[in-house]
This record gives sequence, C-alpha cells and structure tokens, in this order.
Amino acid sequence: MKTDNKVMTVGILTAISASLCCITPVLALIAGTSGIASTFSWIEPFRPYFIGLTILVLAFAWYQKLKPKKQIDCNCNTEEKPKFIQSKMFLGIVTAFAIVMLAFPYYSSIFYPKTEKQFIVVDKSNIQKVEFTIIGMTCASCEEHVNHEVNKLSGIMKSTVSYESGNAIVEFDNSKTSTAEIENAINSTGYSVTDTKEK
Repeated sequence: MKTDNKVMTVGILTAISASLCCITPVLALIAGTSGIASTFSWIEPFRPYFIGLTILVLAFAWYQKLKPKKQIDCNCNTEEKPKFIQSKMFLGIVTAFAIVMLAFPYYSSIFYPKTEKQFIVVDKSNIQKVEFTIIGMTCASCEEHVNHEVNKLSGIMKSTVSYESGNAIVEFDNSKTSTAEIENAINSTGYSVTDTKEK
C-alpha cells in the first residue's frame, strides 16, 4: 500500500512540474510580484516529458488499483476496507487534479483581469506602433502576464503578445507613455526585451 501512495505522490508532483512554468505568472500576479513570473520558464522544454511521466505513473497506479487480487486459499476473512488515501476515490481525485494541472496553460487567461479602456485621441500623429522582441515566454500564461503589465500604462491603445513569435506589438499614444516605459513594464515581468522596432 505504501507503493500506491508513492506512485500517487509522483503523479501529483510530475503534473505540477509540467505546468509550473505556466502557473508561476498567475501566482506572481496574485502575489503582486510580477518579476518572478519567468522563474520556472526553463522547465518548458521538459514539459512533454513531465506530461508523459504523469500519464505513465497514473496509468500504473490505476492498473495496480484495478487488477484482480490474488485469492488466498484459507477460510479466514482478511478483507478489510482500505484507508481513504488508498482508495479508488482518492486516486480519482489525484487523477482529476493532475488533469487540471496539465491543462492549466490552456485556461490560465481566466485569472487575468480584462482591462477595458476608453481613448480620446487628441492628435493622430502621436499614435505609435512598436514591436518588442521578448525572450523567456513559454506559454499563453506568459503572454497574458506581459499583456497585463503593458496595459497598466496609460496611453496603451492595443497590445498583442505572442509567446510563439516571441514578441509584443504595442500601439500607444506617445504623448502619454513611451517605448522605454513599455520596455520597463515588460522587463518587470521577468521576461526580457532584446529588441524594439517601429512598425
């Protein structure tokens, strides 16, 4: 029975590890310490291995739980009810938790508040569009974190962040904010701007 507990623990830990790089930006937002957002981005290349290991470990745990028990040839009644931590229900809870953790990058955007802004453009010549090349982003959660920080600045009209392209394209009123302020906002998340160019 101790083996079952170890297998379930490994399943939980690998599931959390697989999504740690995507969970950290959300935790950073909640804690108000956006600079730690990229702390676990180095895990991203190993994510497929953690996912595979989680699936294997949980499949093994379910196999152990569901395989027929060997019949002992005696008249004694040794069948006792397993503890909750060793039950199928607990394994089901662990499996559900693992699925929630593994799917985290796909629904992490719900944790970021949507910012609705109203703009009054006084002079259209003040509108500027700049592309920021960013390193360190690994998933949609990273995109949301960068987008959230950029949109805190006044004068931001539109910002599109892509971890796949490794960039942010920001349209803003340069009388209210500047390229340097936007770059500082992005860098404050823990990801780094390596290049800027006007679009």
